[in-house]
Amino acid sequence: MNPATSHPVLTDGSRLIAEACVRAGADAYVGYPITPASLIFFYASRRFPIALAAPDEITALQWMAGLAAAGHLPVSATSFPGFALMVESFNMAYMMELPMLVVLAQRLGPATGTATAGAQGDLLLLDGLISGGYPFPVFCIADIEDCWTLPPIALRTAVDLRTPVVLLTSKEMVMTQERVDLAALPPIEPVRRTFYEGPGPYCTYGADENLVPPFLPVGNDRHQVRLNASTHDRCGIIQHTSDEAMANTRRLQQKVEARTPVLYELDEQEGAQALVVAYDITAGAAREAIWALRAEGTPVSLLIPKTLLPVPAVYADIIDRYPRVVIAEENLQGHLAHLLFGRRIPPHVRLVGAIGRMVRPDEIAEAVR
Repeated sequence: MNPATSHPVLTDGSRLIAEACVRAGADAYVGYPITPASLIFFYASRRFPIALAAPDEITALQWMAGLAAAGHLPVSATSFPGFALMVESFNMAYMMELPMLVVLAQRLGPATGTATAGAQGDLLLLDGLISGGYPFPVFCIADIEDCWTLPPIALRTAVDLRTPVVLLTSKEMVMTQERVDLAALPPIEPVRRTFYEGPGPYCTYGADENLVPPFLPVGNDRHQVRLNASTHDRCGIIQHTSDEAMANTRRLQQKVEARTPVLYELDEQEGAQALVVAYDITAGAAREAIWALRAEGTPVSLLIPKTLLPVPAVYADIIDRYPRVVIAEENLQGHLAHLLFGRRIPPHVRLVGAIGRMVRPDEIAEAVR
């Protein structure tokens, strides 16, 4: 690194997330302050062209839907108690196919739990969030650099797939200051927005082979736009269970499964018989455990998934190569493990968990040994 071109600072993930969203083209932030997402609210209120303080999280998601329908690219950030209030409106936005991003900063539960203790307890909630089990993209930050690089990907996915997206993180990631070289951060290209320019009538949900309908904001001066959160046909007209309506509903799953970017880090060591899998804040402990194990002569590999939902098939391909697997996450139940294997965890898979504190590197290393 050239000291003359470096720009090291102490900063937190919240500031990087907010700035990255703005540079990627998000132009509206709607939020209600809640720990540990309050810093994102604070920074966003000073950087977004539109920043609205909602009276509650239900209103926040409703305003997000209105902004998205009008052609804006909105962002919000919350934690479980607030996200619980957003669920119905999130389902509405999913059915209406409105692009938006929600940053979900996890904290210790159940219920309101404690606002100042981290956790990784919301993954299984997200897996079943949409009524009917339909998937939507969930990406997960694994280090401070991801706070800069993942928000643009999440926003681009929201636009390209016309869908709400969740960016998962946790208390320690968004509130802890770390050293970051601002000069080393890659530039961010704004998300390209294209709107329907064809002849009328415009069918809001008339998708072609790419499975995603062209978008047109409400209030435009060319075509009528029908947005509908109930079961509907290609033009947004309410239907019961007609063939066209059911095909449109199936498409919601198909587009997400076919077009969600697959993001992960894989550090494989030759001769390794064990694989460590970790995400979010626990990825840092896993990296330290890997370094320690390799230093003592124990070969071991590491998988850090960053696309969590829908679960990429490549994760199973990687995991199947190893006779021993250690999955580390900051909860007692093993949310990622259950997502990967169901309720019957194979005997060659070892779970390492904790609540009220982060998972320690030595706990991961011991499980490998």
